[in-house]
Amino acid sequence: MIRVKENLPSLVALLASSSTLICCALPALLVLLGAGASLANFITIFPFFIVLSKNKILISIIATVTLSLAGYLNYKTYHMPCPADPTLGKQCMQTRKRSVYIYIISVFIFIFATIFTYVLPRII
Repeated sequence: MIRVKENLPSLVALLASSSTLICCALPALLVLLGAGASLANFITIFPFFIVLSKNKILISIIATVTLSLAGYLNYKTYHMPCPADPTLGKQCMQTRKRSVYIYIISVFIFIFATIFTYVLPRII
């Protein structure tokens, strides 16, 4: 069971990094794989996708700020004391570890999306 209150910074970071993956990396990946027709079909089904793609720099900046803030908050809360009660202390440590894992996944998603959005189009 994921506790939303304790994991909120990491969950917001995951959402922000996933938005960069959807708006920016997905079109680059489809074009790289030669699936431009699939991308065109995707755009006809989801027309708001064009607006997201036009604002990819803003989305990337917001994701970077959100990831930085979530990393700072994870660092600060990771070193705070847990309750003395053994059951609550164990739950506290599990929640902290889960939050760190969610944050690491978010960072990897963001790096993957950034590479596909900004690096690969310049190389290929």
